[in-house]
Amino acid sequence: MVSRVRVWLNRTYAENVFFMDQLRRNPSDRAVEIHATHGDADSPVLAAADTADLEPEGLSPAGYVEYALDQCVRRGIDVFVPRLHQSAVVAHRAEFEAAGTALLAPPPEAVAVFHDKVIAYEAVQAIGVPVPPWWRVRGAEELVAAVEELEAGGHKACFKPAYGAGGVGFRVITRAPFSMMHLSGFPSPYVPLDLVLDALAQSEEEVDWLVMPRLEQPEVSVDCLTGPDNRIRMAVGRTKNGRRRGFTLHEQWLEPARAIAEGFGLHYLSNIQFRMFGDRPVLMDVNTRPAGGLHQLSLCGVNAPWAAVQLALGEDPGEIAPPFLGQDYTVVSGPRPLRGVSLPQQRLEEPQQALPAVPAPVNSLEARAGQALPL
Repeated sequence: MVSRVRVWLNRTYAENVFFMDQLRRNPSDRAVEIHATHGDADSPVLAAADTADLEPEGLSPAGYVEYALDQCVRRGIDVFVPRLHQSAVVAHRAEFEAAGTALLAPPPEAVAVFHDKVIAYEAVQAIGVPVPPWWRVRGAEELVAAVEELEAGGHKACFKPAYGAGGVGFRVITRAPFSMMHLSGFPSPYVPLDLVLDALAQSEEEVDWLVMPRLEQPEVSVDCLTGPDNRIRMAVGRTKNGRRRGFTLHEQWLEPARAIAEGFGLHYLSNIQFRMFGDRPVLMDVNTRPAGGLHQLSLCGVNAPWAAVQLALGEDPGEIAPPFLGQDYTVVSGPRPLRGVSLPQQRLEEPQQALPAVPAPVNSLEARAGQALPL
């Protein structure tokens, strides 16, 4: 009898409840038990998991590695998918392997390259992947010089932290003065240059920003699955243009993504994002982890999370090509259950009173795999 697989996701995105669903619905019908940890007791991933713990706050990266090793031993984890403190965790891969746990994450060298966006742009440019013009900015004078050069070329300037993920800190520079326009409707990413300069003048902290032109749609996120042998097993592009989403296998997106994933050893699941600069695609960002929207590939008949777990366990799933490309769709959120009450860490693992079932919304991606909502 094939033994069950125990998988741990640490402090991950709420969307990864779908990642967990796909692991349980793997095509081999192999039993999967999922452990989840998070700093927020109301994270839906805790309720979706078979077992859960609240993570201790304030741990250093080294302290977190000790905590993670203890979790793997106590919980009998076969595969660990680290998001929080990924860099520190992968540097101790041998210790996790000695504990019987495979890390579903790239080697430390690959993680280090893409931790700093400037280093990442320099590295991918060196292998021939197009990148947009960019400036590393640490103060007001450098910011003004970069903005003026971009505006002289007819571009809108934007900036984001040189470190970070998920679009946190992204802003678009405007010359329009602050007015009621900025206070009407929903908050906007646009920020007047004079306010940014005022904030820099008042701050005692040095910033570390990447300034670049605002890139145009479509945005294409290529989800890649790469083996420890540096050979890619899957590359599928997810397109985004406003609310409209879709899929692509066009080589203008997949070829540079493969070059990055294989060239830098982005083992297991990675997500490589492109946008348009003029008439050509350029790299926007590289994530050395599964994307929050990875589950959308289920609309193409692909179960990428399970294929990645197979690779981590040494079971090669072979080349994975979508049997079909799902129709264009849009993303609609739906309710997910939470744990009944917020409990301290030592009680989260205790049996909970059964929660009332929350039916999957009929318009959710997972509930309608292969039946995407038409626009």
